[in-house]
Amino acid sequence: MEQNPVNTIVIVGGGTAGWMTAARLAKHFRKTSINIRLVESSEIGTVGVGEATIPTLREFYRELDLTDDDVMRATQATCKLGIQFENWHMPDSAFIHPFGLFGQTANGIDFHHYWLKLHRAGDTSELADYSLGVQLAKHHRFLTPSPHPPSELSVFDWALHFDAAAFGRLMRDSAERQGVERIDAKIEEVLQHPETGFIETLKLDNGNTVSGDLFIDCSGFRALLMEQTLNTGYCDWSEWLRCDRAVAVQSERLGEAPPYTVSLAHRVGWQWRIPLQTRQGNGYVYCSDYVSDDEATNTLKRHIDGPLITEPKPFQFTPGRREKAWNKNCIAVGLASGFLEPLESTSIALVETAIHKIRHAFQRPGYTQKQVDEFNDLTAQEYERVRDFIILHYKLNGRTDSDFWRECRNMAIPETLARKIEAFTQQGELIRYPIEIFGPASWLAIFSGFGVYPEHYHPAVDKLDVGYLEQALGAMRQSVADAVAEAPTHEEYLARFTASPNNGGR
Repeated sequence: MEQNPVNTIVIVGGGTAGWMTAARLAKHFRKTSINIRLVESSEIGTVGVGEATIPTLREFYRELDLTDDDVMRATQATCKLGIQFENWHMPDSAFIHPFGLFGQTANGIDFHHYWLKLHRAGDTSELADYSLGVQLAKHHRFLTPSPHPPSELSVFDWALHFDAAAFGRLMRDSAERQGVERIDAKIEEVLQHPETGFIETLKLDNGNTVSGDLFIDCSGFRALLMEQTLNTGYCDWSEWLRCDRAVAVQSERLGEAPPYTVSLAHRVGWQWRIPLQTRQGNGYVYCSDYVSDDEATNTLKRHIDGPLITEPKPFQFTPGRREKAWNKNCIAVGLASGFLEPLESTSIALVETAIHKIRHAFQRPGYTQKQVDEFNDLTAQEYERVRDFIILHYKLNGRTDSDFWRECRNMAIPETLARKIEAFTQQGELIRYPIEIFGPASWLAIFSGFGVYPEHYHPAVDKLDVGYLEQALGAMRQSVADAVAEAPTHEEYLARFTASPNNGGR
């Protein structure tokens, strides 16, 4: 199969996606002769709302020789143990989706089957009582996970809430130290090969040109290369994900920073609250068919406690993905590849996985059509898996206060999601497809949070009597409670960063 050689990679667009790509690929290709250039204009801003992450990001920056301490200090970060969903199930309800497990498996049977038998026997404990991640979050406590957990009860993970612009600068520093060339200019024209349609050269507003063999489009929603130039096409998922607009604003943070993101459901859509060390990020994601932009902005403002420190910033989006993430000699990363609303903080995670797939495709300085096809297939599956997980939140809602929520509850859903819901509600089976960011514990957290439980538990559980289960599960709850009681508060953990003389003089 024909090999397409690569000597120069040109990344279009900076921001978080562009500089993450540049930094990691620079390290990947450090022993080759490949040159990496990044073109961005300091006059063009970025969307910049990706302030909440999932734990995979910590592994990403560790590969760039950055520690948690380095990143937390540089980005004014706080710790994130999960997401608290408020008013999603019904008004005044709340549950936490943690980065961690629930209970302990036994005899090859998942814990929730044992809990379900005890629950039906009258036990009032909640599934969340068996999650260390949930209980630490609920009590605003934090500790780093044990590298060698003594049992599944000790298994949890954590991520960051951070200043995305500051993280982008950190990635830029890393990339430039590794030799990435930054070009500050606007792109006026994209020139293609007349026969193949491959991108060859970018004409810049400063009169210069930039040529390359492989182009990576990190230009955000504009998708300057992937869509405006290559006309790749887009899979529109608005039939399932009805929200199409958002407004974001920063505010002063009042009170302690909780170690979790808040997702607060409103009459139409939902609001995020993301605590940083020095401020709070806020936003409202909504459906324009049901609420006006002005009403949405006013709703957001009414539900922010502290004074605003920026003007509300609106943006529009179409949920979905490009028909191809890799078209000809161009790869889309970040918003140029697609957008799924930030309900589960997946935007930066999908940048990470795109970079991982690029690295996998380039074990040598070139690529074949087979690698392009594999990249596109894996990316499509990955986006669809995340799509299904987000749809699940809307499909299971129990709200009756608006047509928006009723439509979400009654809508038809993708077959892949319907199969998962049926498997769990019938037999308690948590199906895991290939290429999934969210594992069975995450799906269990959402099912449980919405009060959805299986009709039947595993028949082997009936070999254990209720008295034995009460004793065993009681010991698990106590173990979790003891660990929480011994943990420092989240504020105590953050004090080491805010008090540091290296932390901006604060």
